[in-house]
Order: sequence, then structure tokens, then C-alpha cells
Amino acid sequence: MNNTPHKGKVYLVGAGPGDPNLITLRGKFLLERAEVVVYDYLANSKLLNHAPAEAELVYVGKKGGGLHAMSQEEINRLLVEHGLTGKRVVRLKGGDPFIFGRGAEEIEELVKAGIPFEVVPGVTSATAAATYAGIPITHRDYTASVAFVTGHEAPGKTESNVAWDKLATGAGTIVVYMGIKNLPVITKKLIDNGRSPDTPVAVVRWASTPQQRSVVGTLATITEVVAQAKIAPPALVIIGEVVKLRETIDWYEHRPLFGKRIIVTRTREQASELVSKLEEYGAECLEYPTIHIEAVGEADSAVLDAALTDLATYNWLLFTSLNAVTYFFKRLQEKGLDSRALAPCKIAVVGKATGDELGKYGLCADLLPEKFTGEGLAEALIAAGEVQGKRFLLPRALKAMDILPEMLEDAGGAVTVAPVYQNVPPQGRKDELRTELRSGTVDVITFTSSSTFTNFLTMLDAKDEAELHELLHDKVKIAVIGPVTAETVRKQGLKVDIQPERYTIDDLADAIAAQCRSKASV
Repeated sequence: MNNTPHKGKVYLVGAGPGDPNLITLRGKFLLERAEVVVYDYLANSKLLNHAPAEAELVYVGKKGGGLHAMSQEEINRLLVEHGLTGKRVVRLKGGDPFIFGRGAEEIEELVKAGIPFEVVPGVTSATAAATYAGIPITHRDYTASVAFVTGHEAPGKTESNVAWDKLATGAGTIVVYMGIKNLPVITKKLIDNGRSPDTPVAVVRWASTPQQRSVVGTLATITEVVAQAKIAPPALVIIGEVVKLRETIDWYEHRPLFGKRIIVTRTREQASELVSKLEEYGAECLEYPTIHIEAVGEADSAVLDAALTDLATYNWLLFTSLNAVTYFFKRLQEKGLDSRALAPCKIAVVGKATGDELGKYGLCADLLPEKFTGEGLAEALIAAGEVQGKRFLLPRALKAMDILPEMLEDAGGAVTVAPVYQNVPPQGRKDELRTELRSGTVDVITFTSSSTFTNFLTMLDAKDEAELHELLHDKVKIAVIGPVTAETVRKQGLKVDIQPERYTIDDLADAIAAQCRSKASV
């Protein structure tokens, strides 16, 4: 009997330079199927969201003080151990595994152990740093050659592998990895070997991320520029005449929300749309979901269950949120029904996003109000003569504002309010949130409903009004999606700084960008 364990496969995957959207499709595919993920600090942690929930995550990057959690030898041994368990192991490495990533050393150990492997290239930090700083590393009017060089060779080497005498004038553009610590030595070697002291130089830190910082100087001045700007690793050094083009091509750092840190309080399931839009504008988003959405219990579902057996008696089905649509149809299907059961009813939605969600079930709304609020929906139904003597079914949250049903009932309608979901405040992260706010680096907090705000206050746990205003000081702008949420915020004595004219996620993001753009231009 053969007791040799089945050998798995190890995938060295280039995570790219920092922006999680720059991972390759192959890399994402493998992450989604990984059983073990071994990652370092240069791989964006958001990439781990692609891994299955049950995957084992092993961090081998830097700890506090710049020390490594594991030596390279320990990482090599770890990969072999996991590879011998028969699991799919993804070794997630910043940039490209084979460009100053020590990927070859890891592969050599896997080969010795007879473990199958695959290498997936990544966008290397050199090209990303140049591109995101607005610098083309090659240009027909400036240079047709580029060299990638390490500024940090293996400790203990008696001779350098870098031929500085040939490199100094032999390549039009030189990109130095890990060169900050030795920057004075590198610039001196290049100048001593014939490169002009006036050669333009750019240093780019945390390329392609919201923390990106770029400074520009010359070979003669860049060491002092970097010291004054307090640029620390990880950073890339780009040397050559192409750096002059940054003045024309720089795009990434000129986006309206670049450098802004924005707290998003939507549920984790719903935050992606707002986060994506804000990140397109250049913001760094901090996700602090203040709501966890779940279906109501069986006792509270009784109202909807009764209504579903009597749908033919209702004239209108009203949806005032995406969650109402989602959990209504979930319950409908649990009862063995589908969209055909709604044939006797007309359907109204509070806004475009809710209408789009309804469309996923093959249905179109019969009424969409001009004003995307419960009050606006009631006014539209009244104006259309669709209330007097009519019956309405309103699936909604267990706790919600009563403006819509009250307006309809006052106008002669009969409304059945059927709870289908409830908002449950998530636990934990209070200390983390308070630390972020006290740091003074948060620029905007977004609220997309009254419940996101009230639950935010619960999470914040301010001991009194004075502490609340201390945490939400003048530098922190409050952005809300509409007037109902705005009124909830103002009742706590806080100022609403941003509110779009149309109450949609896209318009909220646009309004935040517009205000930040106008402030920057003053």
C-alpha cells in the first residue's frame, strides 16, 4: 500500500502593483478556487475577497517595525508542506513573481520536492509606477531602451551584479526597485559613470493605490527631495528624460477624489456599487457596514404569507427599496410561487435602482415617480388617481418610516404593510472606527438611509453629544442620499454637507466628486 500523500499544485500568482483590479483573469480564476493562499504585504488584501470563505489564509509579509513574518527559507518550506497535502495553493506575490520577486527560488524548492507548479505573470511595479505617475518608460522622441535594476542586492555579496559603468549611459530609462535606502549611492554611481546630474528622476510610492505619492527631481537633487517629502518604501525610482512628460500626461493623481478617504456605511452586499464609483474618482474607501440585512422571522412573515394567498384582491404592489424586492421574491419562491402570481397587480417602485432590481425578475414597473422618496411615490399615485378605493401591498423593512402608508390611507387607500426584512446592527469594529475618525484622515462619511446613520451612531458609541461632535468634527463631511436621511442626521445636531438632487447611488458619488473638485479649484 502506498502511503505517500497526494501532491497538490502550487500556483505563483502575480498580484500586480497594488490596485486589486490589475490582477490578471487567470490569477483571479485561481484565487477563486484556492484552498490555501499564501500572501505578502505587497499583495492588496482586497484580493483575498476572491478566495473561498473556507480557504486557509497565511500571511508571510512584514510585521511591525519592518520585520518579516517569515524568512524566505521558511516561506519555501511552507509552500512545500502545503503542496504535499494535495491542496490547491496560491502563492500571491506583489507585482510579477519573476521580476525581483524571488519567485524562482520558491519554484526551485517545489521542483526539488516534485510538486507540480504554475507561474502566472503579474503587472510589474515598474511599469505600473511609471504609468500611474504619468510617465511613459519608453517614447520614440526620448528613448527606445529601458532597464530594470534592483537597488537592494543580496546581503553579504562582495561584488555587485549591476554594471554601473555600462548602465549609466547604456539605457535611456532606468527603473530601480527597492532603491530608497540606497538612493544616495545609486545616484552617485550613475553620475560618476557619465549620466548627467540634470537627468530627471521621479520616485513613486505605493503606485496604483489611493496612497500613491510621487515626487520629481534630478539625479543631483532627488535624494534631498525624497528626504524632505519623507518618502519611504515601497517605492520605485524612475530615471530618464521621459520623466519630463509627467507634466503633460499625469492623470491618476488628478482625479477629483484622489487622496480622499471616505467611509461607506452600506451593507457589505450593497456597498460595491458606491465603492466602485468613488474609487473610479480616486477615493480610498473604508467599508464600515452599519447594517446587516436578513429576512424577518416566521411570525413577522405571516402578514406577507396571507397576502400572497390573496394577491388578486390587491390593485398595487409597492417596492421602496432593493432589499424589499430581494426578500419579497425570496419569500414568494419559498412558497412555491413566481412572478406569474403578480399578474393581477400593478407595480410601483420608489426609484430607478429599485426598478432595475425588479427587472432581474422579468418585471417592469408600471409607475416610477419623479421624486425618488416614499412621499414622492405617494404623490405620484394620488396624482394618477390610483389611490381612492384601491388596495396596496407594501413589502418593506420591519421598522420603517410610515409616511407612504399614511399618505395613501389619508387619500382613501387601504394599505397592507408586510415586513420582509430587518436591519440588524453588526457587532464589533467600534474601536477601529473611532481610531480612524480621531486620526483626522477621514474626509467624508456616506449615509444611504436613515438606518445606516442611526446604526452608525450605535457603532460609534459616543458617550455624549460633545464626544459625537468631537469625532464628527468639521473636517469630516457628511454625505446623504436624500432628504429623509438628511433630516435624521440633522436631528442629531449634525450638518449635512452633501446631498444630490436625484436620490441615487450614482448621483451621490457624483455630488461628492463635484464638491471635492470645486473645493480643490478654489
